Amino acid sequence: MTTRDDATALVLRMQECFNSRRFDQAAGLFTPGFFSHPLGAPGFEAGKRAWHALVARYPGIRVVAQDIVADGDKAAVRSTVEGITAPDGDARPMLFEIFRIDDGRFAEMWGVSAGFPPEAAPEDVVAG
Repeated sequence: MTTRDDATALVLRMQECFNSRRFDQAAGLFTPGFFSHPLGAPGFEAGKRAWHALVARYPGIRVVAQDIVADGDKAAVRSTVEGITAPDGDARPMLFEIFRIDDGRFAEMWGVSAGFPPEAAPEDVVAG
């Protein structure tokens, strides 16, 4: 079972790898069979390509966890996204993610975004 402290530390390590652009260091945080449901793709490499695409479009992007809730092998995370101008002064963009954790590493991820400018949601940046 994953404790709240373990889940919190894992999420914060992942976000630090993203925010510091040390993408290769994040690879060890994911199981070999990791699956990203939003990307519809297996493996950490698909997520790494998505991170590169976001950073290329938004060089100042940063993700900051606001809430992390753990229950069993799942962790739910609500994060604000900095470095992207929200349309018409709306609230800061947010990510809502649920991770399944297996043996201290991310095994699966589900997620949605809110408040991004048109055609700037993470799913659109990666697909575009």
